Amino acid sequence: MKIKFLDNINQIKLSQFNKPNSDGYPFLKHEFLFALEKSKSVCSESGWQPKHLTIWDKDQLIGFMPLYIKTHSYGEYVFDFQWANAYHQSGLDYYPKLISAIPFTPCSGPRLIVSEELDRKTKNAIQKAIVEEVEKLGLSSFHLLFPETDLFENGSEPELLSRVGMQYHWYNDDYKNFGDFLSHCKMKSRKNIKRERKAIHQSNIQIETLEGRDITSELWKIFYSFYCATYAKRSGNYGYLNESFFQLIGETMPESLFMKVAKLGGKVIAISLFFKDSKTLYGRYWGCSQEIEFLHFELCYYQGIDYCIENNLEHFDAGAQGEHKISRGFKPIKTFSYHWIKDERFRDAIRNFLNQETPYISESIIQLSTKLPFK
Repeated sequence: MKIKFLDNINQIKLSQFNKPNSDGYPFLKHEFLFALEKSKSVCSESGWQPKHLTIWDKDQLIGFMPLYIKTHSYGEYVFDFQWANAYHQSGLDYYPKLISAIPFTPCSGPRLIVSEELDRKTKNAIQKAIVEEVEKLGLSSFHLLFPETDLFENGSEPELLSRVGMQYHWYNDDYKNFGDFLSHCKMKSRKNIKRERKAIHQSNIQIETLEGRDITSELWKIFYSFYCATYAKRSGNYGYLNESFFQLIGETMPESLFMKVAKLGGKVIAISLFFKDSKTLYGRYWGCSQEIEFLHFELCYYQGIDYCIENNLEHFDAGAQGEHKISRGFKPIKTFSYHWIKDERFRDAIRNFLNQETPYISESIIQLSTKLPFK
């Protein structure tokens, strides 16, 4: 077994890459990562220098972990700006740092895809190789964001600090249809959801589902204009991704995505973009040209729930943040990240910070769960 670090996803052949990703997790597909790099959405100039970890048995790829050297903390959704400020105030550099993440995508999933189960010895070798790379490159730290499992087991060396976050996810309890889902909700919540969906129906808005293969280049252009408008309104910029990225994923991985398209009078007024694998639906981006009450809820949440039920998907990750999701059936859940801090003084300080943060988040999840609409 040999571990190599690569500066470009294209150094791996497509035929080698996707075999270990059996569940079809869309954000670790070669096509997705390639589109990020090819479009220059991810590159050294954008503060995301690829440094992917690969595991080889002779000339056969048997493992892959996405890694990036970061010169900032934007687009990660595990917020460590306080840590960076503390470093700066002490006259030290927090950036650059090394992270394992899917750029701009706070969706829990595999961060190491392998062709066979790894034993503890191999996992320790991977962890050791990452730390050695951090030290060799003069980086401050390593961060593993939104893994679906604790990749490096408790007690492994060197120590990774565990951090807890929170998101809101919907789970399919073998519902027969949307009405069956509503029947499990309390009367007040059921009436509110029905009222919101009815308002959209009475607005004469038509909603279509377009699977990836049916999305035209022109529709991607319209979607991208909506995407930019959403970011401009929310944060004053045009988002992290460019039109080239979206056109590329539309061409290369249509089986992993679809759009919900809202039309009024035959004109496209809103689009939501979803990704999917064999078990989970991921709601990622939305935008509109007209502000219509409840349209966001319909296109981003209720249409997603409909799709999960119709296609027997178990789980719906509708994106980060949004306490308003709770009353619509999305449960507050824990997300995880893991952090290795080279400087021992800051490692101890961050450990103390996390020891205070974790109980607060755990208690928040308990309290927020009381607001769920279910009987």
